[in-house]
Amino acid sequence: MFKKILLAYDGSEGARKGLEAGINLVKLHQAELLALAVQEKPPRFAGTMDEVMEEKAFGYQHYEQFLKEAQKRAQEAGVELKTEIRMGHPAKTIVEVAKEGKFDVILVGHTGLSQVFRFLLGTTAEKVSRHAPCSVLIVR
Repeated sequence: MFKKILLAYDGSEGARKGLEAGINLVKLHQAELLALAVQEKPPRFAGTMDEVMEEKAFGYQHYEQFLKEAQKRAQEAGVELKTEIRMGHPAKTIVEVAKEGKFDVILVGHTGLSQVFRFLLGTTAEKVSRHAPCSVLIVR
C-alpha cells in the first residue's frame, strides 16, 4: 500500500516515534523512507549578514546531527533511510516535498520540538494533515 514514505523529522520525541513507525512500515511494505528536516528561515531582523549566515549554519548542523542519528537507528533496524534538509516554513515545506516526490504517506510526530502546547496537536502536524496531498499518519 505504501511505497514512498515521508518522515517529518526534527529530532523531537514525536519524530523519533515517527521514525520507529516508519521503520516498521518500510519492513511491512518494502517501501522507501525519506526523513525530511525543515530549518525555518532565520529572523529578518538579524543585525548583520554574518549573523544570518551563522544562524543558518548552526541550524543546518543541528538538523544534520539529528538526521545522522536517525540514519544510524534505521541502519541498526536493517532499513535504508534517505535524508534531506530544506529551509522554509515546516508545514508548507513538508507538503511541498510530499507533492514533488509523490509520496503515499507522511509520518509526523504529534508534537515537535516546541513543548509550549504539547497537550494539543502540534501546529505543524495539524497543518500538514489539512493540506497534504496524501495520507498522514500522526504518531503519538
